[in-house]
Amino acid sequence: MSYGTADSLRPVTLDDVRGAQKMLTGVARTTAMEGSRHLSQLVGAPVHLKCENLQRTGSFKLRGAYVRIAGLLPEERAAGVVAASAGNHAQGVALASSLLGVRSTVFMPQGAPLPKVSATREYGAEVRLHGQVVDETLAAAQEYAAETGAVFIHPFDHADVIAGQGTVGLEILEQCPQVRTIVVGIGGGGLAAGIAVAVKATRPDVRLVGVQAEGAAAYPPSLAAGRPVSLSDPATMADGIKVGRPGDVPFGIVGDLVDEVRTVSEGELSAALLLCLERAKLVVEPAGASPVAALLSDPGAFEGPVVAVLSGGNVDPVLMQRVLRHGMAAQGRYLAVRLRLTDRPGALATLLGALSVVDANVLDVSHVRTDPRLGLSEAEVELHLETKGPAHCVEVGRALREAGYTVID
Repeated sequence: MSYGTADSLRPVTLDDVRGAQKMLTGVARTTAMEGSRHLSQLVGAPVHLKCENLQRTGSFKLRGAYVRIAGLLPEERAAGVVAASAGNHAQGVALASSLLGVRSTVFMPQGAPLPKVSATREYGAEVRLHGQVVDETLAAAQEYAAETGAVFIHPFDHADVIAGQGTVGLEILEQCPQVRTIVVGIGGGGLAAGIAVAVKATRPDVRLVGVQAEGAAAYPPSLAAGRPVSLSDPATMADGIKVGRPGDVPFGIVGDLVDEVRTVSEGELSAALLLCLERAKLVVEPAGASPVAALLSDPGAFEGPVVAVLSGGNVDPVLMQRVLRHGMAAQGRYLAVRLRLTDRPGALATLLGALSVVDANVLDVSHVRTDPRLGLSEAEVELHLETKGPAHCVEVGRALREAGYTVID
């Protein structure tokens, strides 16, 4: 079988992945494989977490970027490399280029999180902020490559990149030889394709399950059509797998070797990120938590032992705060309510006393007295509460109504 584009027409083989593994010795870490008792109990079989969130640069992207850049001809290295990314690929290219002594320029969206921009610069790349979305950034990077002769390093659509990502699959087989199912997030498809090449060549019995966010799921319609199909407006908090079109090279591999592609909701991604943080003590970005989200959404669908690939941990702190709050709300552990009360001295203290009776912990209070919607003697209060689950949320709402407060939905 041959998978390729004009950029790389050669096949992606197990030997390619093994060669990439040798090339990455001393460069990429062999990341830990951690067992999860909670997920194992849920699935009814052993579940292990492949912690690529602990990889150098915080994701698997270093593997493919290094193999791709290391394979350049001397004259190509002299021209430098260029990439476009909102975060993980940017850092992978920056560090790989520095290690190989190659000049790198990375285009990032103007709204890219500051920690990712700073990290990319610290790894040695010249960062140029351009465009509001990744498509605009990608176009700018390709224009730069055409003008300067720099080699464009695609995040997933190249055989060398896929071979590098496939080294994750080799490590899984070494660390968990009894594995029956591997679950991995899919954006453009480079990681899933690489793992598929590495695993299916020697263990065709292992089931490979890809996971996409519902709002950015380009693979299901593409696989149904038999060709890559573009989404008009992909939308998800999981920016690491927010890709509007499968890569030409990985698409053929995924279609042939990946057994199933599932989708997960934003709520399931939030719950998965929260579980990784609380139960596994691992900081994982939403894209990296997508395999865990799939396990949570349908635990009986996976034959064990299961390996879930946590592909990255580069999450913006602001996003982390929002996602955790969303995840807690989905589990009934966080409740936001607005209500009206009579504006008189002691009214707020009385309200807080009513909440203390039902053991609801107040995290934040917003008190509005002047608003055209309010009567002359009314005030509006918005409360953010820490609760103990869905039943407790119902109890809190009932207690407020019984106390005479008007709760505004």
